[in-house]
Amino acid sequence: LIPQGLSMDASKKVDLKIIIIGALGVGKTSLLHQYVHKTFYEDYRTTLGASILTKVLAVDSTPLKLQIWDTGGQERFRSMVSTFYKGSDGCMLAFDVTDRESFEALDNWRDDFLEKVIPREQDFPMVVLGNKIDLSDRQVPREMASAWCKEKDIPYFEVSAKNNINVAEAFETLTKQALSTYKGIFESYLTDSIKLTPNDKPKQSCC
Repeated sequence: LIPQGLSMDASKKVDLKIIIIGALGVGKTSLLHQYVHKTFYEDYRTTLGASILTKVLAVDSTPLKLQIWDTGGQERFRSMVSTFYKGSDGCMLAFDVTDRESFEALDNWRDDFLEKVIPREQDFPMVVLGNKIDLSDRQVPREMASAWCKEKDIPYFEVSAKNNINVAEAFETLTKQALSTYKGIFESYLTDSIKLTPNDKPKQSCC
């Protein structure tokens, strides 16, 4: 997304869209409420489609307004959820460390996202969250999740929405990635704008 105006003024607020995706029941809504409201959200109603939370903060002296999209994880909503991907500046992939299937589904969620998001960049700002580390019946070893993320060059965070472990750190990492990419797109946009200035004089060739 190219911001309005032609100056990347650090004092101007930047709007970033962050989306969190993953299987049903991994705690996406709880993670967002912990980050935005500092409370553990224990309402287990399924998110239908998407809901949006906003958070205002500053990163590297740049004021930001995060628009965080919480999406439903049910398979029957997959096609609807994918329509929300467009315009995202960053993506959070979430799974439940006590649910092996939710981890194994990450490949599909990631592929589906990268297939539909524009621009289609493999190094799109993304982090992975292994939630519910406060529970004892773990099915996904830390080493397994770390290896999957390392292979794809995605930062991995072991988190607990309930005990507020690593939640803010995960969001801050993704936000910094998204802001950096946003600024890079802005600067290349300016450069391309300058390059697009027509040069009416034909080049003279010797001989």
